[in-house]
Amino acid sequence: MEKVAILDCGGQYTKVIDRKVRELGVYTDIFPLGVALEEIKDHDAIILSGGPSSVWADSAPAYDAGIFDLGKPMLGICYGMQLINEHFGGRVKPSVKTEYGQIAISVDPSCPLFEGLSMREEVLMSHGDAVVSLAPGFVRVADTDGICAGIYSPEKRIVAVQFHPEVDPTVHGKKMLENFLRKICALTEVYTLEDRIQTSIDMIRSRVGEDGKVVVLVSGGVDSAVTAALLCRALRPDQVYGIHVDHGLMRKNESDLICANLASLGLVNMQRIDAEDAFFHTPLVIGGEQYAPLCETVEPEKKRAIIGHMFFVVTEEAAKNLNLDFDTAFLAQGTLRPDLIESGNPDVSGYAHKIKTHHNDVGIIRELRDRGHVIETNWDWHKDEVRQVARMLGLDEEIASRQPFPGPGLGVRMLCCDGPEPEQPADRQAAFARFVAENGVGRYTAALGPVRSVGVQGDNRSYKTLSSLYGEQDPFRVDWGDVMDLAKRIPNEFDFINRVVYCLSGDQQGAITCDGMHINHENADLLREIDSIVTSHIMNPAIAQCFAVLFPLSREPGKPYSCAIRAVCTSDFMTARSAVPGKDFTLEALSAAVSEIRAAVGDKISNIYYDVTGKPPATVEWE
Repeated sequence: MEKVAILDCGGQYTKVIDRKVRELGVYTDIFPLGVALEEIKDHDAIILSGGPSSVWADSAPAYDAGIFDLGKPMLGICYGMQLINEHFGGRVKPSVKTEYGQIAISVDPSCPLFEGLSMREEVLMSHGDAVVSLAPGFVRVADTDGICAGIYSPEKRIVAVQFHPEVDPTVHGKKMLENFLRKICALTEVYTLEDRIQTSIDMIRSRVGEDGKVVVLVSGGVDSAVTAALLCRALRPDQVYGIHVDHGLMRKNESDLICANLASLGLVNMQRIDAEDAFFHTPLVIGGEQYAPLCETVEPEKKRAIIGHMFFVVTEEAAKNLNLDFDTAFLAQGTLRPDLIESGNPDVSGYAHKIKTHHNDVGIIRELRDRGHVIETNWDWHKDEVRQVARMLGLDEEIASRQPFPGPGLGVRMLCCDGPEPEQPADRQAAFARFVAENGVGRYTAALGPVRSVGVQGDNRSYKTLSSLYGEQDPFRVDWGDVMDLAKRIPNEFDFINRVVYCLSGDQQGAITCDGMHINHENADLLREIDSIVTSHIMNPAIAQCFAVLFPLSREPGKPYSCAIRAVCTSDFMTARSAVPGKDFTLEALSAAVSEIRAAVGDKISNIYYDVTGKPPATVEWE
């Protein structure tokens, strides 16, 4: 069987490379960059992923230089390109030009990688280092404003690019990968998704056996539904126990709908547990560290850790009530490969940085996984593949196309803090305001909010200042392409910003205040109502995810909070672009959502914003 070795340098998109190559019908294996040559000598080609390190740093991942002597066709991506260039005698330098987000580059269509493409291509960049001198034997085949974006050696059959062809913002990236596989590597075989479904069923039967029991956590999303469906197909009904935990951070009426839907999956043994009080008010010891209750916690990673740990505590208690324990029984969950990559799971990547901890990959779950008692049917899949599997398994379209909802739920859509973050220095604020005024041609003003949100930049987690734009015209008739272009440039210009929002409603002149916010029943109910309004008006098949965020910024006395509408378009959730009002959904829908929010909760909400930032530099969720 033809197969490609993907050498992981710690990039957030390593598994996306894997998915896209398999989508093109070629079998893949992922190895750490330092893999022994014996492991990959029978593979037909090699792909070097991106990564958070710098090739010139002492901390750069080690590798066996012999990989370049195997004579295999090779594709280097981002860090992979820099590594190839350095290895063959070129030079890479830091901070020549930082580039985050979708950028237009020039390419040489005579290079086989770009065959059939135009001379200008839209690609996704996420880097701070750049090639400053080319390795002997290589030619430059792509360029962005004087910065090298691609190199090629026909003799060595090695091609490398600074951008990420594997992700959706690189418009013709899939064609580039296909050109690499079929034209440079001359691979011809086809490997299908059906093969992996049967592999998953076989794995379940092998692990659980004839008499084993499995407790499956079912959130109602497509991931856990597919896991439950695969378990029901692989095992007898009396071997599978479903548990749905309502932690008080679900969407409006969500738990009722979930439990009604799950009955159709064939789950005979099903429990619903209402656990808001336990999740909000239980102090915990996690990894030897004392954690305050969730209702008193503000740091995003600690919130995620508490929620993830509590899921297991509640589930373990429910399992005991069923006379099951995880020394003998198995815990099943709908974990996706991106969850593990973003959590910095060492089983997936030896080098990836943690962007945010997912509830299904906290320490207690890793311990159980190490003992061999966790079953994750979707371990090798991305969101769009899981949707395909759902349809292939015959699940209702309501489940197959259900928009994602993170395990921590609304808990990571409330920006909690005890008070305002320290203000940026006056010179930074002035430079930011000046940049927006000059580059917005006087159409916009700007402000820096005293709160931070989570982002991903250069394969690293960032936790940076929120910035906002205000227009002088009707916000529903603004040139959204212009706004999003400005929002794309801001994080590249100012390294202390990773997210930009645009004001749709509210005072644009008053002083910004922040009195803090914590998770409690009232705030969860407030966000639940706003989220329901937003999704009912804006969600449509063109949008992958749509939700609301609550945060403690105010420009009006007596109204302590503001909210943001977040709508993104993506297939893999490792990258995303902000949905464009008037293109991906109607301006009338946006206006109606704002009006209804004002009517329903206008006594508590100061300003309403629209998140205009892609991933990267922001994450889809705010925490």
